[in-house]
Amino acid sequence: MRDATGELTILHDISFELTAQESVAIVGASGSGKSTLLAILAGLDTPSGGTVKLRGQDLFTLNEDERAAVRARELGFVFQSFQLLPNLTALENVMLPLELRGDRDARDLAAAMLARVGLGERLGHYPRVLSGGEQQRVALARAFVLRPALLLADEPTGSLDFATGASVMELMFELNREAGTTLVLVTHDREIATRCERQLRIEAGRLAA
Repeated sequence: MRDATGELTILHDISFELTAQESVAIVGASGSGKSTLLAILAGLDTPSGGTVKLRGQDLFTLNEDERAAVRARELGFVFQSFQLLPNLTALENVMLPLELRGDRDARDLAAAMLARVGLGERLGHYPRVLSGGEQQRVALARAFVLRPALLLADEPTGSLDFATGASVMELMFELNREAGTTLVLVTHDREIATRCERQLRIEAGRLAA
């Protein structure tokens, strides 16, 4: 990528494969390139070189609209900062990706997923009146409601206290198993990382041996 000083290389020669339904933790020091890697895997950032293939399709042979369509079908993304739309209720936030996909039963599917994450009584509440843990559960429901092939999570418990974070991660692993989704998460939490089937360590933009 390029900044005001010229070409800026964040990641170097990183290559790995993900198998269906596995859970992978991306770990490493702050500034090592973990979040950049996650954004590239999602097709949100465009690399200066290399390929990212999802079900055999190279994301970067597609234009932005086509990548967005792939994300809508295949990908879920959970942000540390939740990224809920403040003017939409919990139910409407979870309905949104379903509606964009054209699902006619979006309301029923969204309500069922919110009930699954323990928020069946909070459907009409706006993000501002939900706790941090509740907001993150809405974000998880929104990500999983599409039953994506791949779920990417960037420090999903980083904004939460220990007990709430532990509860959210337990829920994420449960949903991962139930939906058969491949889970890739960036985390600084050693305990969370060890719960994943595999760890990828990034050091100074490179995949450590």
